[in-house]
Amino acid sequence: MVVQTIELEKLSLKDALDLATLIEEEARDRYEELAEQMLVHHNPLAQGFFRKMAVVEEKHRSQLSRRRQQLFGDGPGRVSRAMIFDVEAPDYDEVRFGMSPREAFEAAMRSEVKAHDFFAAALPRVKNAEVKALFEELRNEEIEHQHWVQTELDRLPADSGPEIDVSDEPVAH
Repeated sequence: MVVQTIELEKLSLKDALDLATLIEEEARDRYEELAEQMLVHHNPLAQGFFRKMAVVEEKHRSQLSRRRQQLFGDGPGRVSRAMIFDVEAPDYDEVRFGMSPREAFEAAMRSEVKAHDFFAAALPRVKNAEVKALFEELRNEEIEHQHWVQTELDRLPADSGPEIDVSDEPVAH
């Protein structure tokens, strides 16, 4: 996780909402990329899960964006996506050919924990009471997301290996 040039002590509520929106956007985009990788690797279960996670992240991004719009309109922000990297987004090396659905859910769980840890670590540095309240809310939402992912994980059968569809793969003659 990398957060560059963001002075947490000086964040305004507008900046914090922009930051949170960008974190969700990055996670959404990464899940979409991972879903595409699973499509290429004929792994429909992991692909479907990553698409579902992209929808969840987009929903949260949209909520934060609306909140920012209601409070501050379209005014320019001081936080850009170039200032963050992998705050919540799954690592690129989390995904590989033939990963099982359980491994996909576990990758998502690590991402939710990573996001929680970011907000928890930021809280002691935040001075603005509104930003502190927002970060506490976001930290707690990441706990809720972890519970949701864990519930989904608990529904999966024991990991029996990769779930891949090789029906379109060439076969040796």
